[in-house]
Amino acid sequence: MPPPSRADAGVAAVIFDLDGVLVESESAWSEIRERFTRDQGGSWRQAATREMQGMSSTEWSRYMREELEVPLPPKEISAGIADRVAAGYREQLPLLPGAVEAVRSLSSAWPLAVASSANRSLIDLVLELAGLENAFRATVSSEEVDRGKPAPDVYLEAARRLGVEAEACAAIEDSSNGIRSAHAAGMGVIAVPNRDYPPGDDALALAEQVLDSLAELTPEAVRAL
Repeated sequence: MPPPSRADAGVAAVIFDLDGVLVESESAWSEIRERFTRDQGGSWRQAATREMQGMSSTEWSRYMREELEVPLPPKEISAGIADRVAAGYREQLPLLPGAVEAVRSLSSAWPLAVASSANRSLIDLVLELAGLENAFRATVSSEEVDRGKPAPDVYLEAARRLGVEAEACAAIEDSSNGIRSAHAAGMGVIAVPNRDYPPGDDALALAEQVLDSLAELTPEAVRAL
């Protein structure tokens, strides 16, 4: 796929995380997982939310079975959680301020992709409800690769599907494991820190830019990489 004519020479594509970048969903995921764990007679612990950040659905559902003692097969755990999250999205999609504007602005200059830890069904649902399904040329769920974040697999696969080198991509991330994942893939990272679960200083040090909000995520900010 040839690069778009308006793309800056230093950046060939932009890859977005989903949860915490485009949708304010981390709190919802945490609440639903906690409620699900308790409903099933498991043992919830407060550290679980951070420990599961960036994991693929295969990884976090296995974690919930083995570490939180949820007495169900991992596939049933994953499906049960995803169904509850989807129901909440259909009732009210928690788009972050400036998300749609940032995506549309950047899509006018670069091909875009999503590299997310969310289930495939949830990625598709969010983009459909937000009216952004046509803004992204590729979307990848970490359940479709071998390892979730902080491993680089999901970002490398997103670059492959776009047909560009990973080193020529900019990644937009909000969490420690997400930043580490994109950095390990060789991408230039723009961090927009999650307010409820902010990345650690060691992870932020890997980002080339740290923005206060999506309002600052402009084509000029990307070209500054």
